[in-house]
This record gives sequence, C-alpha cells and structure tokens, in this order.
Amino acid sequence: MSALVGLLAGMGLFLIWSACWSAPARQMSPGHASKVAQLLAQAGLPQVTPASLVASAAGLAALVALLVLVLTGAPAIAACLALLSGYVPFALLRARARRRSAVMRELWPEVVDHLRSAIRAGLSLPEALVQLGAKGPEQLRAEFQSFGADYRATGQFEGALQKLKARLSDPVADRIIEALRLTRDVGGSDLGKLLGTLSEFLRDHARTRSELEARQSWTVNAARLAVAAPWLVLMLMATRPEAIAAYNSPAGWAVLGGGLLISVICYRVMLRIGALPQEQRVLQ
Repeated sequence: MSALVGLLAGMGLFLIWSACWSAPARQMSPGHASKVAQLLAQAGLPQVTPASLVASAAGLAALVALLVLVLTGAPAIAACLALLSGYVPFALLRARARRRSAVMRELWPEVVDHLRSAIRAGLSLPEALVQLGAKGPEQLRAEFQSFGADYRATGQFEGALQKLKARLSDPVADRIIEALRLTRDVGGSDLGKLLGTLSEFLRDHARTRSELEARQSWTVNAARLAVAAPWLVLMLMATRPEAIAAYNSPAGWAVLGGGLLISVICYRVMLRIGALPQEQRVLQ
C-alpha cells in the first residue's frame, strides 16, 4: 500500500513539474504536409480538409457505380466508370490550382509595384503590407487583410509574415516575403531598386509562360479527348443488352480492366511529357 501511495505521489509531483515548463508547440513543416493538403492550399481552399476531399471522391464514385449498375446491370462497366469518376474531384482541384497560379502570376508585379510605391512614400514594411488589403489587387485583398489582423493582434511581424506565406502558398510570394524579411532584419536602402527589378522579372516570366501555355493547350485538350472518347463510346454501347452480356463475362472484365489501365498510363504519360516546369516552394 505504501508503494502505491509513493507511486501516486511521484506521478503527481512529475505532473506539477511538467506543467511549470511550457514546451513550444511543434508545428508540422510544409515539407511534411500531405500532397493533398498542399494541393488544397495551392487551389486556395485551405478550409477543405484532405479527409473531406477523399470522402467526396469516394461518395461520387459510389454514386456513379450505383447509378450505372441500376441502368445497365453490368458490374464491370459500373466499376470502371466509378474509378474514373472518383478521379474527377482531384482533376478539378488541379485545374483550379493551375488557374489560381496563372492569375497570381499576373497579379504579383502589381503587388510589388504597390509595395515599392508605399515604401518610397515613407511607409514602413508592415504598413505597406497592411494597405494592400485595401489598395492591392482585389483577388489578394483578403489575404493581406488577414495579415493586418494578425499583425495588429500580436504585434509580431515575423509571425504574421509566416501566416501570410502559408495562406498564399505560392513560390513567388515566398521570394517576395523572404526579401522583405531579410531587408527588415539587416536593413538597407536598395529595397526600392530590388522591388523594381523583381517586378520587371515577374512580368517577363508571366508573359513567356502564358505564351507557352497557350501553344500547349490545344495538344493537351486533344489528348484528353482521345482518352475520354473510348469511355463515351462504352457508355453508348451499354444501352444494348448484347454488349452488357459480353462485358459481364470474364473476358469482358479483362478487356475493361486492361483498357482502364492503358487509359490511366497514357494519360499520366501525356501529362508528364506536356507539363511545363513548375516552380517549387524552396523558401516555404
């Protein structure tokens, strides 16, 4: 009995001692974040969790499978179309991320010009960033308004910048924010010249990439149509009883499985070959 009392007393003292030391909260670094979470951030949907996205994809796949099975009575066709439809939310998310990236490429030179003008007018770095919430590009005002709220609430410029970087989730934003952070830490009078050079570089980069994407788009769209066409034909064939009977056989399962595998492989290879190099967030 005395041993139990001593053990409980020791545990109580240990808990009291550990409560007196506040351990810093460990945050998951961006490099350890899941790819789905990074994709959601790049698409501008940080409020959506990866689990909810996966659940939505699974629910859509189950709904399509049930609908096709009821209409055709062919489990093989229902399974293939369900797998294809389960990829649709991720494809839409990637498309949204690409559109957002293209829009932000056009906006960053304007953001840099606003910062340069504000700094030349004598505003401090925090004030220049806060005013972007009212005078900056409309698509980015919400992020800079949140920065202003964080800075006013905590008074910590470093922490507010880090949150702004996480919300923007863009490699160009990372470079701009790190340049501002370095300038604030070490000082310097060439920030206006640096921002002017950066603005010219960003405009040239956006113009060149837009031209490349315009020339590439017709090839990518043609390849996507080539991948989707056989499955559209399959949906039309599923209205005939003899086609359903053929695909319900073991040979039909093998044909559909092989066709699905070839379609996925060819689509991924097409995307890999036709993809333009993407900027990596090395400063996140």
